[in-house]
Amino acid sequence: MTTETLARRPFWRLAWLHARLGFVETVRIPIAVIGNLAFPALALLFFVVPQRAVAENPLYATAAVVQLGVFAVMSTCMFSFGAGVAEDRQMPFDPFVRTLPAGPLPRLTGRVLNGVGWSYVSVVPIVLVGWLLTAAALTWAQAGWSVLLVLAAAVPFVLLGLAIGYRLSSKAAIAVVQAIVFPLAFAGGLFMPPEAFPAWLDALSRALPTRALRDLTVQMVTGVEAYALALPVLLGWTFVFGLLAVLAYRADEGRRFR
Repeated sequence: MTTETLARRPFWRLAWLHARLGFVETVRIPIAVIGNLAFPALALLFFVVPQRAVAENPLYATAAVVQLGVFAVMSTCMFSFGAGVAEDRQMPFDPFVRTLPAGPLPRLTGRVLNGVGWSYVSVVPIVLVGWLLTAAALTWAQAGWSVLLVLAAAVPFVLLGLAIGYRLSSKAAIAVVQAIVFPLAFAGGLFMPPEAFPAWLDALSRALPTRALRDLTVQMVTGVEAYALALPVLLGWTFVFGLLAVLAYRADEGRRFR
């Protein structure tokens, strides 16, 4: 295939090809897929299901499923884009693809499609455990909103992952992702409900994107009101992460292709 033929291909056709390539590369490492899918569901199984006061209360159980669903989406996006982009940048094929006349957008779009697709897959085990072993329940309208919430939850962490992946080497990116994901998840109330936090941690938590996202998603599916600044906090962090991603990509372009 010549570069002229490649350049004439429709944008979404190229994006789909990159998304399919990313999917195939992911499933070739089954343990990575299994680990990513299993951990949030196991956390629900071991830490929520045995607590009958939580598991048998529809409100508490639904909130617990939502919290761990947010964690699953966050970790999927952070590892897919943070560690994944950093690993791709070290491969000889990456500079070649980035010099093709199609430009960077089809590949980036394909990567985003792949990451969002895996985000949807990551919440399936949690939903199954919650449905079968707890009193968590959603109306059809709430279930429909939940499909959109997965996409909304992925956006800020896709951007943060891209910022890490284009800025750091693969070894550094993995360490940084691990150092970010679990503190953000804990302090954001994804493992423990914020109602159990001491006052100082609750105040700190309200400034984090994970807490804002957690409260907004819980509000959408249970009706429990989020704190007043949740949406501005989430939008602010999304803007910051987007800016960091753009700056990291431009720095990588200047460093490697100048």
